[in-house]
Amino acid sequence: MLYVTWPNGKASPSGRLGAWLLWAAAVSLGLTLGSAHAAGLPGKVDFNFHIRPLLSDRCFKCHGPDEKARKAKLRLDQAENAYAAQGPKGGMRALAPKHPEKSEVYRRITSTDPDEVMPPPESGLKLSPEEQQLIGRWIEQGAQYKPHWSLIPPGKVKVPRTQDGGKVRHPIDRFVLKRLEAEGLRLSPEAPREALIRRLSFDLTGLPPSLEEIDRFVADRSPRAYEELVDHLLGSQAYGERQANEWLDLARYADTYGYQADVERDLSPWRDWVIRAFNENLPYDQFITWQVAGDLLPAPTRDQVLATAFNRLHRQTNEGGSIDEEFRVEYAADRVHTVGTVFLGLTLECARCHDHKFDPIRQKDYYRLFAFFNNIDESGLYSHFTQATPSPSLLLYPEGVEAKHQELRNRIKQQERRLQDLAAAARPAFESWLKTNAAPVTARPPAASLSFEEVKDHTTPNAMLANQPATLVDGPVQVDGRVGRGLRFSGDNLLICKGAGDFNRTTPFSFSLWLRPAARQERAVVFHRSRAWSDSGSRGYELVLEGGRPAFGLIHFWPGNAIQVRARAPLPTNQWTHVTITYDGSSRAAGVRLYLNGALAPVDVVRDNLFKDILHRREWGDADVGGIELTLAGRFRDSGFKDGVIDEFKVFASCLTQAEVAQAAGVTRRAPDREALYAYYLQCVDGTYQAALAQLQQARAAENQLVNDVKEIMVMKEMLARRPTFVLKRGAYDAPGELVEPGTPEAILRFPPKLP
Repeated sequence: MLYVTWPNGKASPSGRLGAWLLWAAAVSLGLTLGSAHAAGLPGKVDFNFHIRPLLSDRCFKCHGPDEKARKAKLRLDQAENAYAAQGPKGGMRALAPKHPEKSEVYRRITSTDPDEVMPPPESGLKLSPEEQQLIGRWIEQGAQYKPHWSLIPPGKVKVPRTQDGGKVRHPIDRFVLKRLEAEGLRLSPEAPREALIRRLSFDLTGLPPSLEEIDRFVADRSPRAYEELVDHLLGSQAYGERQANEWLDLARYADTYGYQADVERDLSPWRDWVIRAFNENLPYDQFITWQVAGDLLPAPTRDQVLATAFNRLHRQTNEGGSIDEEFRVEYAADRVHTVGTVFLGLTLECARCHDHKFDPIRQKDYYRLFAFFNNIDESGLYSHFTQATPSPSLLLYPEGVEAKHQELRNRIKQQERRLQDLAAAARPAFESWLKTNAAPVTARPPAASLSFEEVKDHTTPNAMLANQPATLVDGPVQVDGRVGRGLRFSGDNLLICKGAGDFNRTTPFSFSLWLRPAARQERAVVFHRSRAWSDSGSRGYELVLEGGRPAFGLIHFWPGNAIQVRARAPLPTNQWTHVTITYDGSSRAAGVRLYLNGALAPVDVVRDNLFKDILHRREWGDADVGGIELTLAGRFRDSGFKDGVIDEFKVFASCLTQAEVAQAAGVTRRAPDREALYAYYLQCVDGTYQAALAQLQQARAAENQLVNDVKEIMVMKEMLARRPTFVLKRGAYDAPGELVEPGTPEAILRFPPKLP
């Protein structure tokens, strides 16, 4: 402990003797520092090189960042604390820059009194006379502190002069020569040409030279033979492969996902881009920028987006029972750690859980950096039952296919515009039709219909598919329904509707049913056609209640390749609501409509980016192809419709109009409005419009077929609405603390406030 005797006469535990020792130290200062020159001390003492190691080893234990172990309220790791006035009246300073005689630190380290000397004898530590003199000189020169050397921006270094300038071919040679001259050494003679080409070839390509290359280089005595050999090797394909080998290690490249399943994945397109970048001599600043944030560049090219796969090379899991959000956070953390080690030369992991007393990176800094990598629409689990590429992803078109895809999309747009034109032109015919049809609406029949009036041998009839009754699994029970009888579910049982609802993303369809929720669950499955929830990326379609609000989605891989809309209000509990879902086959959220009791319900668009099919496909390597059925009230690893009742469940192989929906819901008290009747007329009466609609559906099906065969790779893509980032207490995904904005570690480089 550093005990101090203050000039006011009030003694610390060492007594008044300390004041006299301080005076004695001042008197003898000239002698002490004068002898330092004789001891061979450096002319300029550097804090990082000379002083920090001494203070860290001998002083910081009691006078450093550890608040619990700190003695005398003194910190020697911070300049402001070490310079500050100390004592009852502020008459002393631990360090008085340029004045060792006024510095309590210097008095203590040079004291011979065992009650005064620092470090104290019982610590087992001490400073040698040379080390004492070194600290004294540092104080005399201003006691200047510096950040850790690794956090100081590098500056230009003056090239030294050397005696033998004739052997200098590059400025770096002067540094080598200067050190050799200081050691009394000379450069070795030039290696034989056979050795030179071997060294060059291994360094630049990782491969030995061929015999022909060796003979050619040995025989070439031109002044530029060496430079031309270097150019030849730099221009080889092997050069890019050799350089990429090092970069792939830094980027944690692997052909599998890791963890216990370690399933294969194909990230070779990114690897090939890295090789190409080296071979094409892409400038290093672009090489880095593209990989870290290529998707954020203005109008990014495909290569710039492809490069961002760098951020997705981390391990991923599909282990059953894993928590999606927990691993999503792990992936963002991995990106932070990779940026730290690869670009900053720092390990940042400790700051994830807390501020560390010896770490210049604060926990808040960690999560500000984390925020940059926390804003993509990704899942914490990749699919166990499908081979879907985790989102967000980039389509990897074979040559010529991208143009064909764009042609099909243009064709779809043309067909959509044609439908709009036909709709506008059909008004007069509609008015004429309306005058001659007193009861114009005849709803299209369902493809499947379950009334639940009869349950026998764990089955219930399907009125539209007599040979394919629905199967009750684990005992849903008949209860009073909205019309006759319905089925009540426990949350663990379900109903399987074989042969119904086999729709892809371009097929128009509709569902209608009566629902009576018993309680407002956080999540409850009403119906779906998929293999599983997160274990298959939710591939398929689903109607779920989220906090009581109906949400319908079509999904290739959740969340980034899907569409979903959700009602703004929850359904009432313990009373019946008629729910109808219609979908027009457009692969857009706007193509999904939700009706409650026959009226169009206001919805929020949750996701709107579906560009691949929602079916399991054998050619993709997906599991259980042909074994997935439309299912009510439950799903593997999901929350069932606990104590809820379903009645009059119907499936339609068409996108019902609002007039048909009202009829299905039994809303007959008022006639449909003219616009609802007009939509019905176009889709169900107008032959020209129906033919054009069929052509549109054919164009969509062709586009779906083409894009389904295009492979993908994981990349980065910013979400439109930024995901909030919090300091996570002890690094736990479910323990959010302070809200933080994106930023950089202040100890390295403060984030410019003018940047977004």
